[in-house]
Amino acid sequence: MYRLFIKGALMAALVMPSPAAAQAASSDLSAYILTPEPAPAPRINGARVFGARPGSDFFFAIAATGDRPMTFSAEGLPKGLALDPETGRITGCVKKAGEYVVTLRAENGSGSCERDLRIVIGDKIALTPPLGWNSWNCWARDVTQEQVLSSARAMVEKGLDRHGWTYINIDDGWQGRRGGKYNAIQPNTKFPDMKALADEIHGMGLKIGIYSTPWVGTYAAHIGSYSDNPDGENQWIKDGMHNEHFRYQKPGGNYWKDRAETYRHAEYSFVKADVAQWVEWGIDYLKYDWLPNDRYYTAEMHDALENCGRDIVYSISNKAPYADAPLWMNLCNCWRTTSDIRDNWESVSSIGFAHDRWLPFTGPGHWADPDMLVVGMVGWSTKLHPTNLTPDEQYTHISLWSLLAAPLLIGCDLAQLDDFTLSLLTNDEVLEVNQDPLGLQAAPVWHNGDKEVIYMKHLEDGSVAVGLFNRGEKAAKMKFSLELLGLRDKQTVRDLWRQTDVATLRGNETFSTEVAPHGAALLRVYPGNPR
Repeated sequence: MYRLFIKGALMAALVMPSPAAAQAASSDLSAYILTPEPAPAPRINGARVFGARPGSDFFFAIAATGDRPMTFSAEGLPKGLALDPETGRITGCVKKAGEYVVTLRAENGSGSCERDLRIVIGDKIALTPPLGWNSWNCWARDVTQEQVLSSARAMVEKGLDRHGWTYINIDDGWQGRRGGKYNAIQPNTKFPDMKALADEIHGMGLKIGIYSTPWVGTYAAHIGSYSDNPDGENQWIKDGMHNEHFRYQKPGGNYWKDRAETYRHAEYSFVKADVAQWVEWGIDYLKYDWLPNDRYYTAEMHDALENCGRDIVYSISNKAPYADAPLWMNLCNCWRTTSDIRDNWESVSSIGFAHDRWLPFTGPGHWADPDMLVVGMVGWSTKLHPTNLTPDEQYTHISLWSLLAAPLLIGCDLAQLDDFTLSLLTNDEVLEVNQDPLGLQAAPVWHNGDKEVIYMKHLEDGSVAVGLFNRGEKAAKMKFSLELLGLRDKQTVRDLWRQTDVATLRGNETFSTEVAPHGAALLRVYPGNPR
């Protein structure tokens, strides 16, 4: 009787209409929301561990849900750091390497809560996968400063920052020509003031990222960090072969055919100049994009960033060769494992379920990246559309990326977030799986051919996260035993999307549920084995 109730409850949440019906209802997917509304009392979310280098500017914003106004405090902050009690932002500079356990507190009219944060001052940053937004999957090369600001404001107004979302990353399309005191890449007219943009984003409690390449030109045919000419002025700019935004373009030519002429390395490097400019602007994240990724250009940028005096997350792209996995682990914070993702099931499933081989190389400070999230309004141009993923496929997308300890970069227009997409991105129990300090990638522990697979991820507190995925075209009854997971004694099964306990298992008992086509169940089994 009890097990039938559990099965029925999960079926109600996970079995969705057909893909066609789901897309027909894409303008209002509120019926598919599983994430409960946040409680009025404080709940501290986000990373439980944060790394910074000695002497670097320190910036950490406490993420907390609950009614405002809310006040924050911290006990045990290392020397050099201070907390703003109104905003919850910790700033300053720590000069001495070491680990510091800080007790964070949040209080409002409905209650209070506290949680430990482990601050690690050393040679590693990005101790949990980055959480943020990137402009490419919505506006691609057409991105503007106002669009970036719009998404930054929406991240705050819609409360994403209260769940740990931090980075606002500008992808390809911002670059103009070289200049300024460093002879570095300057923004084109779509970005009239990069320093003011960075300052405004920082003022919201967020961080900002930027894009470049070691090629002469980028994928969108703007200038890169290399040039054929010693003055850094690319020949196509000297010859006037560019549009009003200095994007390479032959007169009467075809952009998509001609741009391949810029996909190459050159003699003169301006990497140090560009990094100096990014430091002056206050950049916090770099996406460095070319193919094939190689040791020389990866290490050159790594060394420049390591010695720039600012903590800048270093992410290379794209399709990093697997044979060089130990190299990426040592030189990068993130590396793209694939070509660009698209908003369809074939793309998401082929990328996500082919990620297992990167497991030995993923961990704190170095994350294999299966590319950005394709939920919400996407489009890769000026015309956006709702994602072509069905609700079930979107639950699979977020569940799988969380289990894989992947960087989570939202690819949609945040200003147009609907309630369903917002619910996908603000489930703190799901995000905790991604942000777990242990930093392990999930491993498959059972599969039924290529139709059904169960993933398991070890968590720092001894519990495990379990994902049940149905890649088939029909609903499937899926189950696991404690023996399959290697667990002993009494264990509780918790549905993370609905944030509720759904079963208690002992001995040889089995948990089972029906999972929709292309759907997923994401669970936590706790407390784990005794330690």
